[in-house]
Amino acid sequence: MLLPTTTPGLHWRGIEPPLALSGYKLIAFDMDSTLISIETLDEMADLMGKKAEVAALTEAAMRGEIVDYKQSLRERVALLAGMPEAALDEVYQERLRINPGAETLIAACKAAGLTCLLVTGGFTCFTDRLRVRLGLDDVRANVLEVRDGRLTGRLLPQPWGDICDGEEKRRKLLEVCAALGVGPERAIAVGDGANDLPMMRAAGLSVGYRAKPAVRQEVNVAIDEGGLDRLLELLA
Repeated sequence: MLLPTTTPGLHWRGIEPPLALSGYKLIAFDMDSTLISIETLDEMADLMGKKAEVAALTEAAMRGEIVDYKQSLRERVALLAGMPEAALDEVYQERLRINPGAETLIAACKAAGLTCLLVTGGFTCFTDRLRVRLGLDDVRANVLEVRDGRLTGRLLPQPWGDICDGEEKRRKLLEVCAALGVGPERAIAVGDGANDLPMMRAAGLSVGYRAKPAVRQEVNVAIDEGGLDRLLELLA
């Protein structure tokens, strides 16, 4: 159990606030339901009339009930075969919203000299825009295959591997730490689902934002109410 605090909706364990934000050099964010308010894959499926089917698989994966995350993602993406590429713009422009406090937290981290990283099982059609919009320093995400203006239902392999799953998130966090010349104990990992646990376990500070039970029982900090910037209440 996380320790109760006098501030509703914000809990912690294994740390003694206030922590020095400048003592960290990297903050890694998950995207769906962490940095943004939606599950982009579910909203894409909604436009194809398949949201219930896809959302059930997404929820099971995020709760840690699906062992093979990569296969689960492939199955969900396959259900989107034939979707017009233009529909991705509709999801971004009409459905995607930055979660409360995200921009404030990122600004504070950048001001303190932290590298801001986005690592997600989501897709570059969204992360490329978010990187510019939020001033993020680096991204690791999946690429949807598009032919003749429509999704094929497949993911394209990339130089680093096939799919960004939990282990790839962890590997990318460690890679960036190494490039910065610091150990992972100087990294912060922020997420909500089971596929965020590998990077959270590697990082010096793990933060669950409205996290699933499997995540909430492991993290140092749980933000259950309010925005992402509530993390700053524990940092100096």
